[in-house]
Amino acid sequence: MNMQRNDLTIYNTVAADWWSDEIRWVRTLKNMVPGRLSYFDKFMDWDGKTVLDLGCAGGFMAEALAERGAQVTGIDPAADAIAAAQVHAQQSGHDIRYDVGVGEALPYQDSSFDAVVCVDVLEHVSDLQKVLHETARVLKPGGMLLFDTINRNPIARLAVITMAENILGLLPKGTHDPEMFIKPSELKAALAEAGFEVGALTGLGPRGINKRLDFTFGRLPGTAIIYMGTARKA
Repeated sequence: MNMQRNDLTIYNTVAADWWSDEIRWVRTLKNMVPGRLSYFDKFMDWDGKTVLDLGCAGGFMAEALAERGAQVTGIDPAADAIAAAQVHAQQSGHDIRYDVGVGEALPYQDSSFDAVVCVDVLEHVSDLQKVLHETARVLKPGGMLLFDTINRNPIARLAVITMAENILGLLPKGTHDPEMFIKPSELKAALAEAGFEVGALTGLGPRGINKRLDFTFGRLPGTAIIYMGTARKA
């Protein structure tokens, strides 16, 4: 039997334990947030900014942005994950708005946000160009998109599918469809078509091991596997 690929049901399945630190692959997602923000912080002063966390799942990035002083809205199609995010935000004293929805049809007015953060998302969406156009629509003029995604090549397939999913169990098997990975040249072209001025790209990957023997993450020079970057609405 063929394995289901791009299986997004996993985010609802583990929603009740999202913040428990008991599930290794969820901890991996949590551990990626500091590495992403150490790069994104170079481009944004978050304090007082309206920020959309597009594909927020259970709220790891949303809460980190709120702690930086941003006025955060999170959106994700996984309703159970959104419910878990809402509960944890209330328990943590964060004033974060959470909505159930998809990037192809954002339920927000034009020019609503100073920034959109979109991590671990673009390689999963059904219509990349539509998501980017919607992102541009809800951004204010000059607003910033900060993103990461996975390159499409044999090295990335080996690292993400064979190693991370099938061997190390850093992600559930079937999380990704390698055919949906995005080459940087493709993403740059799609961003330009949506009205963005694209900045430089950099890599993201493991940089160390913590006390639980989980990977910690940070910026890497190569973009062969995971790459992140910024784009500004013209």
